[in-house]
Amino acid sequence: MSELKCPLCSGSSQVYYLHKEREFLQCSLCFSVFLNPKDYLSIEEEVKHYNFHNNDPEDVRYQNFLSPVNNRVLADFGKEHEGLDFGSGTGSPVVKVLGDNGYNISQFDLFYHNHPEVLQKKYDYIACSETAEHFKQPYTEFAQLHSLLKPGGKLYIMTDRFNPDRDFGTWFYKTDPTHVFLYSDESFTWIQQEFGFKNMVIEGRVVVLGL
Repeated sequence: MSELKCPLCSGSSQVYYLHKEREFLQCSLCFSVFLNPKDYLSIEEEVKHYNFHNNDPEDVRYQNFLSPVNNRVLADFGKEHEGLDFGSGTGSPVVKVLGDNGYNISQFDLFYHNHPEVLQKKYDYIACSETAEHFKQPYTEFAQLHSLLKPGGKLYIMTDRFNPDRDFGTWFYKTDPTHVFLYSDESFTWIQQEFGFKNMVIEGRVVVLGL
């Protein structure tokens, strides 16, 4: 048994899978699977990896990939509401598409749009697309995201979730060296209860948590 605690819920963990030199552990409480911190990339290596991503917000295929988030926001909120794209990366189709529709959306990214003042206000909705799997301290990150929402606000998380029925060895998602935390459905149930979200909807890769 590993002594490492789950960085989301602090549950006990045990080794789940070895991918080359990288060790994945599974939480006994929320059933998340996470990378042993000893296998994290350095910050320099992490940024170098992100710089290779082809994140062109004008790319229609990229826009289509993130359309489940955009479509939900467009259905749930109007131009009068304020939004945030958290973890927007080098270029964000969420900001592009919603902005083109006249929506007021800011962006924050630790490496590419690190503007702390954006995190000093509250928002009607927050999009967090293909970002949560990079959280090294997911409890802290979700506490912050919760604190940034106005009453009645919604948090849209897009990430591929861990499924015990899937062949973990061939699952592409775990091979990205910057994907350090893989959520199960139970993970999000725990997040909903821990932070007091009133409701949760799971549709494909998108999880919507509402206050």
